Amino acid sequence: MSDDFKMVAKTFYGFESILADELLSLGAKDIEEGVRNVSFYGDLGFLYKVNLALSTSVRVLKPITSFKIKDEKDLYSSIYNFNWEDYLDVDDTFAVESNLNTDFFSHSLFVSQRVKDALVDRYRKLFKKRPNVDRDDPDFKINCHITDDICTISLDSSGKPLNQRGYRSETNIAPINEVLAAGIVKLSGWDCESDFLDPMCGSGTLLIEAAMYAKNYPVNVNRKHFSFQNWKDWDSDLFELIKASALKKVKPFNYKITGYDKAPSAITKCNQNIINSGFADIIEVSQDNFFTTTKSNDNFLQIVFNPPYGERLQIDIESFYKQIGDTLKSNYTNSNAWFITSSLEALKYVGLRPSRKIKLFNGKLESRLAKYEIYSGTKKIHKQLKK
Repeated sequence: MSDDFKMVAKTFYGFESILADELLSLGAKDIEEGVRNVSFYGDLGFLYKVNLALSTSVRVLKPITSFKIKDEKDLYSSIYNFNWEDYLDVDDTFAVESNLNTDFFSHSLFVSQRVKDALVDRYRKLFKKRPNVDRDDPDFKINCHITDDICTISLDSSGKPLNQRGYRSETNIAPINEVLAAGIVKLSGWDCESDFLDPMCGSGTLLIEAAMYAKNYPVNVNRKHFSFQNWKDWDSDLFELIKASALKKVKPFNYKITGYDKAPSAITKCNQNIINSGFADIIEVSQDNFFTTTKSNDNFLQIVFNPPYGERLQIDIESFYKQIGDTLKSNYTNSNAWFITSSLEALKYVGLRPSRKIKLFNGKLESRLAKYEIYSGTKKIHKQLKK
């Protein structure tokens, strides 16, 4: 009999297919894409593996029960009657997070409160004592997801979001989320067989995520803690075995990953984060203004960046994005350039036609990931050269 169980990996809008690809490559079974999530099956070791290795997931949930509800009483009684003591000890701390897509409830905080009340009341009745709530660093994170009349209760196996890799001790203004950065690198289609440039690198997140992708490095291997380490079935020997196995799959990378930023403070922070990540041997950064730089050789170059977009950094959108287009066109032929912006107007000023535009969200800001193919000569000649 298989020991496999269902898991759900949460992600950002637009990343579902690349997350499904990651899961497939790791060995997941019965993969099914949802909206901002992908469900799959695996065993306990696989739960450890995905938390260590998934670069485009924010958290991994393990559903433990589901039931039909039509009102608050149904919710309370179903939670109250569930055997929570199989999972939580009375001295454990917990927190509840709710996501709603239903007409029965309109406030997620109210639902979380009722789940908490029912759980606590059960422990009081059974043990004359209750587990305490800890919203900051609970032993157990409980997820309540209600879609129409189906309520699914899950344990969050990750704890703190998986974008918190542990390498970013220094941040610049408007740093990009690590999961968003990893997804952008993957969506860019970089095959890791060329140099990589982030010409506005800030605190270095895109550079480090690109390095981990290029080397097939398990992104969360240096994290101090996961929630599953508090579970009753925690197996430290199995975890160490899975971690060692993941590290054996790290590959060599024979190209350069380079970053520029015109701010000396950004370069200082970036260098510290690169040292923290352990990739100082393959990432180089320098204080340079992208608009005065030129491509160093004729080889193909992958360019991926997150330019300022005016929301948190004050810039003249029109002249800034025109300079991006002019620099790419004049100084960076034989390159693919991808950048994300939440200023849809800004794309008009680049002066180049994007060959792709992918809708994403940077935080709550609707954005576009745009691709520009910078050819040397005509498109036809370029295609012949690539063959």
